[in-house]
This record gives sequence, structure tokens and C-alpha cells, in this order.
Amino acid sequence: MSPLRTQSVGRFDRLRRLVPWAAAGLASAVPATVAVSMAVDLIQKRGRKSRVAPRPGTFSSQVEDSKLDIYTDGSTLYEDMLAAIDSAQESILMETFIWKNDEVGQKFIDAFNAASARGVDIHLIYDGFANLAVPSSFYRQLAADIHVFRMPTVTRKFWRGPLRHSGFDHSKILVVDDGVAFVGGFNIGSLYARHWRDTHLRSVGTGAWALRQSVAQVWNAYHPADEQISWVRPAAWESQVRVSANLPIQLVYPIRNMYINAFARARKRIWLTTPYFIPDQQLLRSLIEAAERGVDVRLMVPQQSNHILGDWLSRGFFERLINSKITVLLYTASMIHSKVATVDGEWSTVGTANIDRLSLSFNYETNVEVIDADFAAEMEKVFDSDSAHCTELGRDWLNRHRLTKLAESALVPMRPWL
Repeated sequence: MSPLRTQSVGRFDRLRRLVPWAAAGLASAVPATVAVSMAVDLIQKRGRKSRVAPRPGTFSSQVEDSKLDIYTDGSTLYEDMLAAIDSAQESILMETFIWKNDEVGQKFIDAFNAASARGVDIHLIYDGFANLAVPSSFYRQLAADIHVFRMPTVTRKFWRGPLRHSGFDHSKILVVDDGVAFVGGFNIGSLYARHWRDTHLRSVGTGAWALRQSVAQVWNAYHPADEQISWVRPAAWESQVRVSANLPIQLVYPIRNMYINAFARARKRIWLTTPYFIPDQQLLRSLIEAAERGVDVRLMVPQQSNHILGDWLSRGFFERLINSKITVLLYTASMIHSKVATVDGEWSTVGTANIDRLSLSFNYETNVEVIDADFAAEMEKVFDSDSAHCTELGRDWLNRHRLTKLAESALVPMRPWL
């Protein structure tokens, strides 16, 4: 082998050894950044008052042979989730991000234990990082025959594939007896029942199949063959109620493309609500291009979210949005945590994914998309109701203080991590 060839091979070998370490550094930067931002939030939020969230109501629509209900307040949602658990006869699957050890959280513990005593087969997944503050004794109350998986942020195989073996489980899904399924932004806890404006969806009928499949895929990816959740056949090959689910362990992230595809098709209007708006350039461009061709693009975000760093990162996009004639609505009544959108009165989505890098390229997430005009009309009613609690950001935003602009610019390097 020639000296030149030997030198090239040596460089390639060194590069090959460096790649896992570089990837590990990138992946570990995500939870580290989130942890720092949470610490900042805890300090900054001490002076904020907790406000009771508006409750627009529950909205319903029939799509094919599935009844879909849109929940906008936690109290009603939890009542119906607990009622579904109490009625379970065969199986319960649940996947959740935050499960608080408070009055609401305890009701779910008790309901699962009662169902287990009736012989119901139960599988529960909850995120380990999001529940670090919850004592393990809380979860140890669950009956011994309930299958429980605490999703680790980093698994033992992390060094073999950092991006595949890390990530937060941000999905919130409950499936009962394969026929009733809930999904959306609501975590489990008393705070969310009264003080957050969020959106959740219930599907009764064949539309529940894909949500069941989503939970089963996550469970099965982390468990051996003898502990797998079995596959069940769908009632139909195609449906107007579809599920897009991010599965990091397989490097699958379809939700981002779902949004981009919907925005690219828009002819009349895009109404989007998200608690954190930190898009990548392609996703941002898809909204701007829609506005440039005359689409009524409206973006609703909280005036003050639960993550102050996220608020400042979102604000860094507002000037470009306003200059592109995109309407920016600041929800003022409470924290709005909804992850929803509707396009042209035909396409809608309700789910768990925020418009940020963390949700679209790192987390386990689940969104339902519904292609149905009647359902979209109900979604637009919700958006109209929420808009009554918003302030529109005007062009005077362009004249904000220079120090504010400087702070926004300084935070630009943080965008890929949140």
C-alpha cells in the first residue's frame, strides 16, 4: 500500500472513531439544554400568578365510523379517561410524559389498580426524565401484575447509536379495549386540569387502532419477544383518521413532514396553535411561502408559556413572520399548551408534538391527522374561541428595543436544541 493510501486510511479510521463521540455530544446536549432551561424557568416563574384557563367546551364530529371528541379542558377530559378505564374489560395501554403525584395522578393509580383487580391486561409507559421529581413510591402503588415501563432518556446502548437510544417520551395516549383512544397535549396532574388551556382528542371506533399500534411499537421496541404487545388487525385498510408517530429508536420522524406537506397544499388558510414555536428553516419557509401566495396564515402562541427560554426563542421569529404577513396571536388568558392545526377547512391535526426541533427530531411524539370538513369546522370553532383571548402582534413589534433584538440574536444558537 502506498504511503498516501496508508495516510488516507489512517485519517478515515480516526474520523470513524470520532463520529460516535461527536454524535454522543450532540445527543447529550439536548437533555442538558432542557435541564438548564427548566432551572431558569423555576427561578423566573416564582413571581407569576397561576390563572384559571378558559374552557371553550367539548366539540364532536363523526368521521367514517369513528366518533371524535375534541376536549379543551382537563377536568372533563380526566373524568372521561377515568370512566373509560373503569369500563375496561380486556386491555389498557397508556403512554404519558408527565404523571404528577397529586390528587389527579392518584385517581389514575386507583383506577388502574381497580381494573387490574378485574383481570384487565395493563401496559403503562411514562417518561423517566419528566418525572424525576416524583418519588418512586408513587408508582410502586401500582398492582404487581400491571406492566410498567419507565422510559429512560438514555439507554445502555447509547454509545452504539446516540440518536437512536435517547429521547424523551412526550406522547400522551390512552387506549382502552382497542376501541376507545385518547391523545393530545394534556399531561396527568391537577395543574393541567384547571390552569392550562390544552387540547385532547378522543376516538371511539376503528380510529383507535392506529393509536394502539403507536403505543405497542414503543413498548415492543424495548421489550423481549415474550413481553411483546400483540398485533391486532385494523378494521379497514385506509382511513381518514391517521396517526403519525415519531419513533427515535428506529430514526423515524414523520410528524415534521406531515406538517410541511399540509402547509404546501394550503390554498385558503392555515390556523396553527403551538406552545413553543422554534421551527427549522424548511418548516418556517413552508409557512412563509403559503402566506406569500395569499393563504391566511395565523399562528397562536402563549404570551407567557411555562418555559421562559422557549418564549424568547419564539420571539426571535416574530419579525420575519410579521414581514411575511403572517398573523401572530398571543394567547393572554393562561398558558396554552395545544398542539393543533387546521388547513383549508379540510385537514386537521391534534397531537403531542410542538413546532420545535425537540419534538420534531428527538422526542417520541404522536399526532392524529383527520381529513374531514366537518371535523375541521369543529377545530375552527375552537380556534375562534381561543382567538377571543388573544392580542394580535402588530407592526410596532418591529420597533422593539435594541436590547430586546440583541437578546433574541444571542439566543439563535440555542434553536437546534429546543
